[in-house]
Amino acid sequence: MKTIRTIFRKELIDSLRDRRTLITMIVVPLVLFPLLLMISSKMMISQARKAREKVLKVGLLTQGNAEAFRQKLRSKEDLKVVENLSLEEGQALIKKDSLDAYIVFAPDFDKQVASFHPGDVTFYFKVKEEREIEKRRIQDFLDNFEDDLRTGRFQKLNLDKAIFNAIEVNEVNLASPKERLAEAIGGFLPYLFIIFCFMGSMYPAIDLAAGEKERGTLETLLTSPVSRFHILIGKFGVVVLTGMCSAAVSMVGMYIGIRQVKEIPPELLTMILSILELKSVVLVLSLLLPLTVFFAAILLSLSIFAKSYKEAQSIISPMMIVVIVPAFIGLMPGMSLTSGTALIPILNVSLATKAILAGTVTPVLLAGVYVSLIVYAGLSLFGCAKIFSREGAIFR
Repeated sequence: MKTIRTIFRKELIDSLRDRRTLITMIVVPLVLFPLLLMISSKMMISQARKAREKVLKVGLLTQGNAEAFRQKLRSKEDLKVVENLSLEEGQALIKKDSLDAYIVFAPDFDKQVASFHPGDVTFYFKVKEEREIEKRRIQDFLDNFEDDLRTGRFQKLNLDKAIFNAIEVNEVNLASPKERLAEAIGGFLPYLFIIFCFMGSMYPAIDLAAGEKERGTLETLLTSPVSRFHILIGKFGVVVLTGMCSAAVSMVGMYIGIRQVKEIPPELLTMILSILELKSVVLVLSLLLPLTVFFAAILLSLSIFAKSYKEAQSIISPMMIVVIVPAFIGLMPGMSLTSGTALIPILNVSLATKAILAGTVTPVLLAGVYVSLIVYAGLSLFGCAKIFSREGAIFR
């Protein structure tokens, strides 16, 4: 153990002298999270405010019908009504984003309503994500008009409006606010933690194997009276440590970022901080530890095999895609931790983290995730030791 500690200390000092390692391990996660949260929240709030305050341009074709709707629409200060457009012209303007909406009433709309039948109205729109708010504003206006017509019908028939509802369903969502919030953001957070784990391990792994080859210091280390396994474990420990530090610092950066966003309502801020309670953070870090061991062993194996620092970078960089894909799958709706997904590396961490943050994780499935990660980590470390013991790989 003393030999491993000595090598670990030596490699850690070398790694901390490398600017790229410090940047990826500390600076990027600590600065990136607050910046991402502040910029994204400010942009979302700004875009939503613009969409709510925007004067909407609405095309209207009543064909002599719905005069009350027409007058009501024209009286709205936040709407600009454009009439006398043909159906083709209105559709063309919608497609070109020159109109926010185009409303067409059927030629016999008034007759349909007078005979107590549904009146035909066609609502044309072109919804992109940023225009969803504008569409909802106009939809609410149409819903209010429909409610006015319905009220008028019941008054003519001298009926109570309550008879329209044959049943009244009282919906009770038993999911706690914490569970709903965790479902919304719980997939995104582990995605970032996993990426930072990988990035934090990547540069030290490249430097401590391929970098030492290039500098010619690996041969000197191999001539010392130390077994190769002890040398590998010393290097391996540094790579795992930097990966875990990167993940831990990213959590600190996220906490700082949440605190810096002034626009978050106090109730929502309280819920977000309750998700990041100490127990949840410790559980998430305990999941990331075997995953980081898995990453470190693979990264060191590839770096040992490479001839130079540049070659190691070109081999390892595509690995980012391999890491991103399963982590991204964890973001998809409907994905949850099961006995099957608990065995899939990276995806299991993403789904387990989501369940931990929501407080819905079951001990059996969580144990399955730990066991599978430990097995994968052990196998990858065994493979790394085999590669490090081969002269052909070290002296390529």
